[in-house]
Amino acid sequence: MLAALAVAVLVGVSVGVGVWWLLRGTSLGTGTGHDTGAGPAPSVTAPSSPSLSPSPSPSTASGYRRLQDPVGYTVDVPRGWTRSEKQGRSAPVVVYDAPADGRRLQVFRIAEDTPAQSLDLAENDPGYGFARQPGYRVLDRSSGTTWAELAYRYDDTDLGARQVVDHRFQAADGTLYAIRATGPAALTPALVREPLTRALTSFCPADTECR
Repeated sequence: MLAALAVAVLVGVSVGVGVWWLLRGTSLGTGTGHDTGAGPAPSVTAPSSPSLSPSPSPSTASGYRRLQDPVGYTVDVPRGWTRSEKQGRSAPVVVYDAPADGRRLQVFRIAEDTPAQSLDLAENDPGYGFARQPGYRVLDRSSGTTWAELAYRYDDTDLGARQVVDHRFQAADGTLYAIRATGPAALTPALVREPLTRALTSFCPADTECR
């Protein structure tokens, strides 16, 4: 009987050590990330949460996010820029502002027959044309079959010297739009133009198949 009792005690101690070692290995595996070789432990692993900064899709440039704007189009806008909307002369004007450096994008539909006609009117109208603004000076002017663009600078009474790239174009559904990029004159022209280039490349009206 004494011999049997001794064997039972030894078996009990061995089982206890084995259970303690297994639990220790599981704790290391889930708590420190080490692979213990003990197999998966679904009851211990917490479910993964959505990423706070999801990777952009292959068609979205790094540092930008793709927005489906409620006005009726998809466009890439720099991350962190804030959106606002106001009513323009003939259509809503959507404004995306950079909180850090004073850059801005404006997007709106235009009612004229061609982009060139719309841009000429916006520049030279005797009542509201921006050629009448203080310090106005043309920096560049170009156009194509379905688009027209004007780069200029002027002196804003509140914001100081500003530079603007005003691009008017025919979208994939045939509708005419304007996208204007503005920023302080002290910034490089390339920095002011970059969000406009991204917006034009990604711009797609709702319910339209774009390349």
